[in-house]
Amino acid sequence: MAILVFVETAEGKVKKTSLEAVAYAKAMGDSVTAIALGDADKGDLGALGKIGAQKVLHADDKKLNEGNILAYAEVLIKALEDEKADILVLANSSLGTPVAARVAARIGASLASNVVEAPNTSSGFVVKKSIYTGKAFAYVELKNPKKVIALKKNAAEVKESGSDVTVTPYAVSVPDTAFKVKITSSEKATGEILLPEANIVVSGGRGMKGPEHWGMLEELAKTLHAATGCSKPVSDMGWRPHHEHVGQTGVKVAPQLYIAIGISGAIQHLAGVNSSKCIVVINKDAEAPFFKAADYGIVGDAFEIIPKLSEAIKAAK
Repeated sequence: MAILVFVETAEGKVKKTSLEAVAYAKAMGDSVTAIALGDADKGDLGALGKIGAQKVLHADDKKLNEGNILAYAEVLIKALEDEKADILVLANSSLGTPVAARVAARIGASLASNVVEAPNTSSGFVVKKSIYTGKAFAYVELKNPKKVIALKKNAAEVKESGSDVTVTPYAVSVPDTAFKVKITSSEKATGEILLPEANIVVSGGRGMKGPEHWGMLEELAKTLHAATGCSKPVSDMGWRPHHEHVGQTGVKVAPQLYIAIGISGAIQHLAGVNSSKCIVVINKDAEAPFFKAADYGIVGDAFEIIPKLSEAIKAAK
């Protein structure tokens, strides 16, 4: 079973979600080719061999640095043909998902997004996917010989078992029609750890009472090597930047640990965090809806709890 994996990068570095995509593909078959487009760190690409890639291609073309969906789809379709691969695996992301849809439509492939487990091939090719913003699962049979799988974050465990591989340049000739849509500008979130890639997220709500109190939350995040997030009302009031807004209409996260501080737990916020492996809620209101979704809850004043929690974590380290 020949599988192609589309590898996303950020500032040249391979994203964690793409590492998971390679590990997922390796669990499916022994012939895994990874491909990166645009600027990418050669060392990072070569290290994909440690987690299952037998071959790594690099289409190092400056025109592919902007994340143009039409152009990316063209390159991946050509790579699928060249590598004689019938399956494309990629991350379920703001870039990966539309690319997956376009590739599937162009080559007539079966498409599954938000996939959370390796396929069951005992009778057909059945994948398990998350639906209804993580509230339920669906089992979908992909009947077409060609398949495109968009993998949900944290759906595959990254394990190193092999060794580095040589990165092979991949020459592409993308038609001008693929660039008829141009990205004129983009605004990227800043910070040491970005929300979509974070394993731990510390998020605050209106219970923080104002932007002047966010220092203690940021200190806790720094101690945990976590990203910071917030509820929609907080970003709407300008307490925090909009790229930190977590929820149904903001950034959807799936970290190993999500700490919600002073957030009541409206349904729109829960929709963006309910794929988290573990949810900890800190709120002085014992009736806050968020406690029903929490794995662990602390009823108390956040302004007393957060500093003590930060100190305890530092001491434990």
